[in-house]
Amino acid sequence: MKNATLMAAAALFALTSGPALAQAAKPVPKPAGWTQLKTPWGDPDLQGTWTDDDCIGTPLNRPADLGDRLYFTEEELAQGQARLQKQKQTDLEQTVAPDQRVGTGPPSHWGERARRPCKQTSLIIDPPNGRAPDLLPEAKARPIPEGAGNNNPKADSWEDFSYYIRCISRGVTGSIFPVIYGNGQQIVQAPGYVTILQEMVHEARVIPTDGRPHASPKIRSYMGDARGHWEGNTLVVETTNFVGNRTGIGLNGGGVPTSDELKLIERYTRVGPNEMHYEVTIDDPKTYTRPFKVAFPLTQEPGYQNFEYACHEGNYAMFDSLSGARAQERAAAEAANKK
Repeated sequence: MKNATLMAAAALFALTSGPALAQAAKPVPKPAGWTQLKTPWGDPDLQGTWTDDDCIGTPLNRPADLGDRLYFTEEELAQGQARLQKQKQTDLEQTVAPDQRVGTGPPSHWGERARRPCKQTSLIIDPPNGRAPDLLPEAKARPIPEGAGNNNPKADSWEDFSYYIRCISRGVTGSIFPVIYGNGQQIVQAPGYVTILQEMVHEARVIPTDGRPHASPKIRSYMGDARGHWEGNTLVVETTNFVGNRTGIGLNGGGVPTSDELKLIERYTRVGPNEMHYEVTIDDPKTYTRPFKVAFPLTQEPGYQNFEYACHEGNYAMFDSLSGARAQERAAAEAANKK
């Protein structure tokens, strides 16, 4: 079901309320005869629901054996297209292998898939090796909460779980980087505002573009304080005022948490009727030895829309996880006492 209520609320709210890096992604040629549309008040029109599904599975950090190679060859892309086609055929199969074990995951055809292979070998495009800069010593010492990939977390406390698993936030970058599903980014514009409704964890970023300064440094949040402006047809968004030590730059906000000095510079450039170029410069002088840049395409696909994201059904998951861990501890203690 389309989340029409959230869309309308964000639109109403919008109506009422660094130096260049070394390597840049290859510019996408503007389609012949295409002209950037404008809103009735004269801003570039970026509205619509966008997705980065085509880069699902593209690693944040480039495999070391690919060196400085940012793009796949045409032959490699053809092989990628063949794999996608094979997966599409598998998704259409309704049978189950005779030796298939019972699991909790949905059938494969429920998943979201890329429609074409991602041309990039990594999401990081600078440094040239496509890998995040080194962490500072103080950043290495920060504890990393349990992420979605760990099915047996320590669970001594709710604080052992990531902010994503607790359904609080994935942070700005974690909310737009491509993951296995829920990659919708719906953009709604009004005079002086751009609102981005993000499908997973239902974030709503209301970004003023009227030139107002950032809020006081004393006012901080998980998603930071965003301020936008237009450079030609590009929306540039600077976000500061983050609460430190909450989410990281990894997928779903995982990895080493960033600090309260994190600053993000995002650039949204529509390059065709159904394609947008997205890039973000990540600058955290308390976490990384230098700034770095991530970029990838966003596309509009027929019928694509944001769906409700329930996260913890009924908010029972955290209670059940912690009480289940306590039950396991009691069982282990009772077994030990019987020896």
